[in-house]
Order: sequence, then C-alpha cells, then structure tokens
Amino acid sequence: MSKKIYLFSALLLMATLSLVACGGGAERVSQPTSPPTPAGDPVAGKKLFEGTCTACHGPEGKGVPGLGKDMTTSEFIAGKTDDELVAFIKVGRDPSDPLNTTGVAMPPKGGNPAFSDEDLYNVVAFIRTIHQ
Repeated sequence: MSKKIYLFSALLLMATLSLVACGGGAERVSQPTSPPTPAGDPVAGKKLFEGTCTACHGPEGKGVPGLGKDMTTSEFIAGKTDDELVAFIKVGRDPSDPLNTTGVAMPPKGGNPAFSDEDLYNVVAFIRTIHQ
C-alpha cells in the first residue's frame, strides 16, 4: 500500500511541477499594444482624393453645399474603422437611404469604378489626415 501512495505522490508532484513550469493558471499580464498601422498611404490618397472626391467634398474635404458633406468634422467618419469606410465607399449611398441628408447620391467608389481596394485605403488614409 505504501508503494501506491509513494507512486501517487510522485505523479502528483510531477503534474504540479509541469503546471508551474508551463504557467498553468497563472494570470497573464497583457503588454500594451501599439495603435494599428494605417492600411493606406495618405500621400497617394491625397492625389486620388483630389482627382475624384473634390467634386463633391471640396479640395479641403470641407464639403460642397448641396453635394458632399464636410469630412473634416464628420462624426460618421470618426465612428468608422478604415475597413468600414472602405466598405462604405465601395457601395456609396443612394438618395433614398434615410441616412442620406444631402438628397444627392454618393456613387460607388465616389464615381471612379477604377479605384482598387488599395486606392480606397489610400483615400481613407488621406481622409484621416484632414479629419479633426
């Protein structure tokens, strides 16, 4: 009987040491993470913005009355991730959308069907630089 107790104690000790060595049950302290790297290039995005978006949003992104909204103070932009903004720009906004407050359509990809996903991320990166 004492051999069984000795064997059981040895196994229990080995299991305990294994858990301690592996950190089993120990609370892990998370390291601070750096902010995500922007997905796009704002310099390239500015050129694309100037060639397409300024027609409605103006050269500084402050909007054109009756056409495009002011992007510099937009709560919509502030509340969206880059991925969400790219998804929005891809489909645009129809005048019948209840959230469309201008009554003017925002065409998919701002009216430039040649925009790639990379282009859209670049535009979003630029928009982030003018948003206050």
